[in-house]
Amino acid sequence: MVKYLIALSFRNRWLVLLFSIGLFIWGAYSVKENPIDAIPDLSENQVIVFTEWMGRSPQVIEDQVTYPLVSNLQSIPKIKNVRGTSMFGMSFVYVVFNDDVDIYWARTRVLEKLNYAQRLLPENVTPTLGPDGTGVGHIFWYTLDAKGYDLGELRALQDWYVKYVLQTVQGVSEVASFGGFQKQYQINLDPYKLNYYHVSMMDVLKAVKSNNNDVGGRKFEMSDMGYIVRGLGYIKNIDDVKKIPVGKDGTTPITLAMVSSGIQMGGDLRLGIFDENGEGETVGGIIVMRYGENADEVIKRVKAKITDVEKGLPEGVKFRTAYDRSELIEAAIGSVKKTIIEEMIVVSLIVLIFLFHARSAFIIIIQIPVSIAASFILLQAFGISSNIMSITGIALAIGVVVDDGIMMVENAYRHLADSQNGDRK
Repeated sequence: MVKYLIALSFRNRWLVLLFSIGLFIWGAYSVKENPIDAIPDLSENQVIVFTEWMGRSPQVIEDQVTYPLVSNLQSIPKIKNVRGTSMFGMSFVYVVFNDDVDIYWARTRVLEKLNYAQRLLPENVTPTLGPDGTGVGHIFWYTLDAKGYDLGELRALQDWYVKYVLQTVQGVSEVASFGGFQKQYQINLDPYKLNYYHVSMMDVLKAVKSNNNDVGGRKFEMSDMGYIVRGLGYIKNIDDVKKIPVGKDGTTPITLAMVSSGIQMGGDLRLGIFDENGEGETVGGIIVMRYGENADEVIKRVKAKITDVEKGLPEGVKFRTAYDRSELIEAAIGSVKKTIIEEMIVVSLIVLIFLFHARSAFIIIIQIPVSIAASFILLQAFGISSNIMSITGIALAIGVVVDDGIMMVENAYRHLADSQNGDRK
């Protein structure tokens, strides 16, 4: 079989040459299209279900949220296992699928099951799917550098402006905010005043909820003009909160200020702080890459979008990079590429020195770029990214690639030399 292939190649030299050139061009295209990352993605093929029920203990979360979800999600096809974690106010369920399952098919099936499992959960408890990212999807971290702004203002700027703009970048799954305070109106109720005015806690909750809303009316015409009636009820400041009626004493309304010991603007409960380089607290975000995207390209698009976002930020607010994986990617890939080039040069010189025949050496050396190109075609076909592990494997295999070529060419060269010497005799 090998003898037949060699003879066929000799008879069709130009076809072999064209095939090699085509293989090299295809490989060059695969190098351009293949996703680039610093490290391989070895995370499990999983879908995360997150459920929040604030104020409940881990045992209550386990019994009423985690257990119903895990028991129902176990019936999904093509899964390895289902893991559940319960903590104060939160539940996490990890549905791990087989490696050959498409991640978006898996998310669809989990979502179908959640529609049924929703009926088994407590009222107003809604499970949500986690981002379609991976364990190595945190590709870019940034902070907002600003002087003269408090942490609450910076967190509001991050949550209501910066985050939504960066989420539109192609390849970004989520922008996770961290640091600062999430602004909220804090009402400190006085139990003695509630008892004095005969107002219950539920009356206060309903009043606050119903008085922070705009309502629509109807349209009426007057003097050949059409008017739309609506009620403006959104809270704009602390004074609006204080004036919310929670009951009445005869004909006198009882306001929220009358049954509270204080109403203020504050921050939500925090379980930790985010400190940057020991310089104090800061606010920022984490860019989570979507599954299967090119990390290097996504980071470039994020940086371009950040440049546009900075134009709309308040005066004195700037972005500061906390972590940029593109630096690691470029350093790792650049180092391996340099090694491959050095190995190609060294192997070529050794072949020339030992054979001392330019045409024979060229036949061996030409295998190196063609073999590397074919390797990238296979990487692209199997969905493996160009990372420090895969490219290092290619670099280590360069010496092995030329071994068979050296033996074949040296053997052919020897036979041809013997044949020519025999003819001369």
